[in-house]
Amino acid sequence: MTVPSPHRAVRRLSRKRRTTLYAALSLLCCSVVMTALPAGASAAPDPHTAASSTGSRAAQAVAFEDNFDGAAGSAVDGGKWLTETGDNVDNHERQYYTAGNSNAALDGQGNLVITARKENPGNYQCWYGTCEYTSSRLNTSGKFTATYGHVESRMKIPRGQGIWPAFWMLGADIGSVGWPNSGEIDIMENVGFEPGTVHGTLHGPGYSGSGGIGAGYTLPGGAAFADDFHTFAVDWAPDSVTWSVDGTVYQQRTPADLNGNDWVFDKPFFLILNLAVGGYWPGDPDGSTSFPQELVVDYVRVTTGD
Repeated sequence: MTVPSPHRAVRRLSRKRRTTLYAALSLLCCSVVMTALPAGASAAPDPHTAASSTGSRAAQAVAFEDNFDGAAGSAVDGGKWLTETGDNVDNHERQYYTAGNSNAALDGQGNLVITARKENPGNYQCWYGTCEYTSSRLNTSGKFTATYGHVESRMKIPRGQGIWPAFWMLGADIGSVGWPNSGEIDIMENVGFEPGTVHGTLHGPGYSGSGGIGAGYTLPGGAAFADDFHTFAVDWAPDSVTWSVDGTVYQQRTPADLNGNDWVFDKPFFLILNLAVGGYWPGDPDGSTSFPQELVVDYVRVTTGD
């Protein structure tokens, strides 16, 4: 997505107060990355699938897991997730990320629901004036990091012009090295004008923003991702990141893809889930966009070699 600086600088959550420096930094990164994703990217799935790695994962250890079990209306587990607050000028997103369970809550059926609404009950101020939308952004900074492993989430994404859900990771050293030197791995991003396509992208020094290295995966038969749950994953190893959707591998990236730039993905990263509204890449909502829109997350899981 995009990376500004800490606190109000991060992601330049424009003059907004951040829950933590990392949270802010992560916001910056995400906005930068998202803005940079190759909007026209499209890659045909490889003939092989991630199923070949399923057996090996059986012998791996679960390093992080949240199945979002709990009473309806409950906030996420604060021992696992930080809730970021503020807006994002760098990507020109329109939402204000709220605290607590206002826009991110369990549904009582084993899901986390992140909701984007066209509202402003708190008179929140954004980079463009009085905010028009609210939503939520969560990360595991300071709670959980991983270096390598299988990272996946099963979710049902929202739909509509200007709607921008994402599941991604940022280098945990962002507070000291900044973005894009921290590195960013976008596991799944979708922009509403492409209902049947998701994108996976790497961002780093020399290949950030619109220069990110990645590709898209398109569902067959004109299907839309918002119509059902799908599983989005990366298999991350030294000098390799491999993306899959529902077990089908659609791209693999290695240092050879970076045109001589530094590979910055051999260190700890933390996780991020967010639902943005508007921005340079997806464009703003229009008369065809209905609200509220929901990103429904069944689980997030990270398995690593034991």
